[in-house]
Amino acid sequence: MAKPSFLPPFMFGLLFATFGVILAAKYSSITVDQSALLALKSHITHDPHNFLTTNWTTSTSVCSWIGVTCGSKHYRVTALNLSSMDLTGTISSQLGNLSFLAWLDIHQNSFQGSLPIELTNLRRMNYLDLGNNSFNGEIPPWFGCFSKLRRLSLYLNNFIGVIPSTLGNLSKLERLSLGWNQISGRIPNSLFKCKELKFLSLFNNSLEGSIPTEIGNLTLLKTLGLGINHFKGKQCLRLIDVNFLYSRKTAFYKAHFDKIPSTIGNLITLEVIDLPYNNLSALKSRRLFLLINSNITTLDALLLKLRGDKILGRILNSLVIKIKVTLKD
Repeated sequence: MAKPSFLPPFMFGLLFATFGVILAAKYSSITVDQSALLALKSHITHDPHNFLTTNWTTSTSVCSWIGVTCGSKHYRVTALNLSSMDLTGTISSQLGNLSFLAWLDIHQNSFQGSLPIELTNLRRMNYLDLGNNSFNGEIPPWFGCFSKLRRLSLYLNNFIGVIPSTLGNLSKLERLSLGWNQISGRIPNSLFKCKELKFLSLFNNSLEGSIPTEIGNLTLLKTLGLGINHFKGKQCLRLIDVNFLYSRKTAFYKAHFDKIPSTIGNLITLEVIDLPYNNLSALKSRRLFLLINSNITTLDALLLKLRGDKILGRILNSLVIKIKVTLKD
């Protein structure tokens, strides 16, 4: 008489137990994410459109909540988009428990206060847009720990202090927007180690000193905005704004120069340069034009306005360029 086999029942039990462990872990993880988001909700003091009030409830899955995206593999929260919801409040420290979060966009709200250090736990972060809020305090140096970060937008807030040198650790960073704050001090040389940068805006702050020659390291740069600051010195570029030509529509800023570093010629991917209302002489402007025209083959437009109203025409990359050069009387 053959002995009964216990292998199938054993294997069935093992698979059942394994499935139970996985299910329990998945449920526990999503519960952690739910708790983190509910903590954020509790820090919202004004939700005029009731986006979170009526939608973020325990009666529905967190993955179905407005602004929330979950991964298909682990069912963890991977993206949070609360932009343009007119929310008022602060960022809770529990948000740092969203360990799978890679995308956080809360721009154009009224969040305030400082950023909790617990956000350093979000090591998967590659997109972070906190722009157009009311955050204050210094820009946290721990932003430099987000090794996967490709976009960091902090524009239109109330940040003070200096630009942290640790931002130079963000080797994958493609877009950095720090404009319209109250940042002071000098531009750290380490920032120009971010060689993947395509967009850099430090516009409308209180930065000073000279523009580091290391700016020439940013060979992929298409947009550069340094206007309305306090750059000074005989050998420095006071204000410069270089704007990428978006569908042939451009937005230009004022710029004032004493002297332009020759390393601007290394920015070979620039497509539009607008340098109106500057202090360059006609001779320096011609040197600038020769430098840029010989190095930046992608350039579609170069516009200069100096002391006077003489207009020169030039064909550059199939686009008629008007260079306004002001000559001394």
